[in-house]
Amino acid sequence: MLLPLILLSAAGFTVLTTEFILVGLLPSLSRDLGVSVSQAGLLVTLFAFAVAATGPFLTAYFSRFERKLLFIIVLLLFAASNVAAALAPNLGVMAFARLIPALGVPVFWALASETAVDIAGQDRAGKAISMISFGVICATVIGVPTGTLIADAFGWRAAFVALAIASLLKAGMLYAFLPDSRGAQPARLAEQFRVLRDPRVGGHVLMSVILFAGIFTAYTYLADMFERLAGFNGAVVGWALMAFGAVGLIGNTLGGRIVDRHPLRASLIFSVPLALGLVLVVPSVSALPLFAVTLALWGITQAALFPVSHVRVMKSAPQAPAFAASLNVSGANLGIGVGAIIGGRVIDAVGVAGVGYAAAALVGLSVVVGFVLMSAGQPAEPEPEGAA
Repeated sequence: MLLPLILLSAAGFTVLTTEFILVGLLPSLSRDLGVSVSQAGLLVTLFAFAVAATGPFLTAYFSRFERKLLFIIVLLLFAASNVAAALAPNLGVMAFARLIPALGVPVFWALASETAVDIAGQDRAGKAISMISFGVICATVIGVPTGTLIADAFGWRAAFVALAIASLLKAGMLYAFLPDSRGAQPARLAEQFRVLRDPRVGGHVLMSVILFAGIFTAYTYLADMFERLAGFNGAVVGWALMAFGAVGLIGNTLGGRIVDRHPLRASLIFSVPLALGLVLVVPSVSALPLFAVTLALWGITQAALFPVSHVRVMKSAPQAPAFAASLNVSGANLGIGVGAIIGGRVIDAVGVAGVGYAAAALVGLSVVVGFVLMSAGQPAEPEPEGAA
């Protein structure tokens, strides 16, 4: 069934654009609200930490509910929160407006991922997740850059108004065309939380935390890097972000194709060149062709790691895939929040030119964790029902 996957991908585009939209708006938002870029970057941290703290618990609880209604409610909450963000007079109100959708991201992403795998089958989990992840990549290809261009033309508040309208439209699409689905009967809460006893599951989540901390140490401040290092103006920043996201479509496809064969190895295959791209981004900024190639390497490998990391953690706990997916979402968002803090501190201490090196160090650390996990072997398959 292709239509449900397309609908979930389209809804995921709006959900993830809401999460990542600040990447392109930080410079203008910080100027308007009278705070520094690093202070505005704490909004990314707040969103990410809220996802990390609530994701597994909310997903475990809501996994028993009918999926279609749940997804529609999440999108309606996103519409309301984006309206509140558009009207925010100060950083405090903006923080509250960003907190509301943070509660819905892990529920939507984890259950949409499980629903996609249920539709496609475990053997095609990577391809199913890459289809859902296509909405994530489009959020970086179209959503974040379009928000940046809207902000440059009409102000950053207009970008949140556009997101509110998009959330309402996607809710209507799901209501009209998405089939009712409760999904497979979820394991009891105690059984879902039992996967936390497996140190290999914890290791995979830790790997996601460190990896996404590295990615977002730099990616959170990409628009600022374009402005201050490359000298791009607002409109050019929007188009540069769009090009950065566009090459991510290649990475999403590559990640979805190879992750089913060996998820952990696929993560290492993309993490090493990602670290290289992050190291080279500042030295290459003075030569535009080399800068473009470096950004392409960064964009392709970063995008590939979204579906690869998700499948990697889900397959580490096959007895509770939705809960495992929520653990990855929480772990990734914990990393996003930490990365935003680290990037802000690096900017305050040594300037924006230092974020690429700090990000590369963290990605390198995640590679070390990956090799440790590889030496530990793969988790055992779950016992069939009725086994002694």
